[in-house]
Amino acid sequence: MTDPLAGVADALSTARDAWGAAAVDDASVEGMSGPALVALNDAIASLRKQVDAVHVQVAAQVARQSRPELGNAGLARQQGFRTPTALIAASTGGTAGEAARLVAVGEATAPRMTLTGESTPPKHPSIAVAVSRGRLGVDAAAAIGAFLDKVALRAGRESILEAEATLVEKAVGLRLDEVHKILQRAEAWLDPDGVEPREDELRAQNALHIREDRTGRLHFSGSCDPETGAPIKAAIDAIVGTCLRRSDENGDAPLADSDRRTIPQLQVEALSAICRHALRREDADVPTAGATVVVRVSLEQLESGIGHGTIDGVTQPVSIATVRRMAADADILPCVLGGDSEILDFGRSRRRFSSAQKLALGERDGGCAGCGLPPGMTQVHHIRWWERDAGPTNLSNGILLCVRCHHRIHDDGWTIEITGKGVQAQVWFTPPAHVDATRTPRLGGRARRDYLAA
Repeated sequence: MTDPLAGVADALSTARDAWGAAAVDDASVEGMSGPALVALNDAIASLRKQVDAVHVQVAAQVARQSRPELGNAGLARQQGFRTPTALIAASTGGTAGEAARLVAVGEATAPRMTLTGESTPPKHPSIAVAVSRGRLGVDAAAAIGAFLDKVALRAGRESILEAEATLVEKAVGLRLDEVHKILQRAEAWLDPDGVEPREDELRAQNALHIREDRTGRLHFSGSCDPETGAPIKAAIDAIVGTCLRRSDENGDAPLADSDRRTIPQLQVEALSAICRHALRREDADVPTAGATVVVRVSLEQLESGIGHGTIDGVTQPVSIATVRRMAADADILPCVLGGDSEILDFGRSRRRFSSAQKLALGERDGGCAGCGLPPGMTQVHHIRWWERDAGPTNLSNGILLCVRCHHRIHDDGWTIEITGKGVQAQVWFTPPAHVDATRTPRLGGRARRDYLAA
C-alpha cells in the first residue's frame, strides 16, 4: 500500500535542502539571497500542498464518521463539537469555511464505494490527481469542484470530465481570483443556454447609490451587469492608463514621488472627468481617445444565435442577444472572428501600431500579456525593437504590456516568443537565468488566463 505521507516526507526533504542551501551563518532567513528565498518559498508552498493533500482525506473521514444519522455517537459529537467542520476548525485554528473546503475536496477526491462494495474512481479524478501530487491547492480544488457540481446537471458527464482536466491544468500556478475568472468563462462554454437568464438576473440587480456624509464627502456604491458596465470600465481604464503612461514617459515610475495617487484615486478622478465632459461637450481635453468597448463573438455563433460573446475588460460572458444589441451602438466595436482567426498585419512602413492592430492583439493577449491588466491600461510594444533589431510593426512582433511588465521584461532580461498565428497564437515569456536557472518558458496572454474550449 502506498504511504499517504510519502509526498509530505519528500516535500519536507526538499524544503530542508532548500533551507540548508539558502541559510547563512545564523540559519535564519535574514541575509538570504533573492533566488534562495524564492526557491525556499516554492518548497514551503509545495510542502503545504502535500500536507493538505493528506489533510483532505482525514477531514473527509472525520465528516463521514460524524454523519448526522449517527447522532451523539458521531465522532464530532463525542469530541464535544456540534459539527465535523467545527472540530476541524478548532484543530487548525481556521474558519468553518476553510474546514468545509477540506471536507468537500476530500469527499470529491476519495475513491467511492458502490452498494455492492466495489471501489470506483473519485467523483473528480483530475482534481484528485493534482491534489495528491501537490500541484493544486485546497482552495482552487474546492472552487473547481463546486463549479463542476453546479453545471453537472446541464452538461454531459464526458464534457464535465474534459472541462475538469482543462480547468485543473489552467489553475496550476494561478491565484484564486484568477481561477474564478476562468470558471466564469468555462460556465458559458458548458452551459451556453444559461448565459442569457443569468444576465437577466444581473440586470435586475443594477443599482447605484450616492450619498453625502456629514463631512461633505460623496459616497458611491453599486453594481451593474456587463452590458451596462462595459462602457464605464473602458473609459475609466483609458484615462487611468493615460495617466500612468504620461508618468512613465516623463521618466518616472508608474506612481512617482511627484504623483502619489493610487489606482483607486485615479479611477474616481477619471469618473469625474467623464462626467464633466458630458456636461461640457466642447471640452476636448479628456484623454479617452481610442477607448473602445469591444464585443467579441464568432461568426458561427452570431449567425446561429447559439453561444456567447465576451467584452474586453469584463470577465462575465454575455449572450448573443446582448452582443447584437451592443453591436448596434455606434460607439461599440463588434469583433467578429472567422474560423481562420486571421487578423491584419502591417510591415515596417510605420513605427507605431495602429488602433486596429492593438484591437487584434487584444484578441490574442486579452490585455497585458504578463499580468492580465485590461487592454485600456496597456500599450503595444515591439518584441524585437524597431531601431536596434529592425523589428517590424506587425502582429507577430507586437505584444500588449502594461508599464510595470514592460519595465520588468526589458530591464531584467526576459525574452518573448510568439508561437502559432492569429488570435490562437500563444505568448511565452522566458525568464533570465538569475530568476530561473532552467529558463523554463512561462505561458502568458489569454491562453494563460482564459478558458479555451478544446
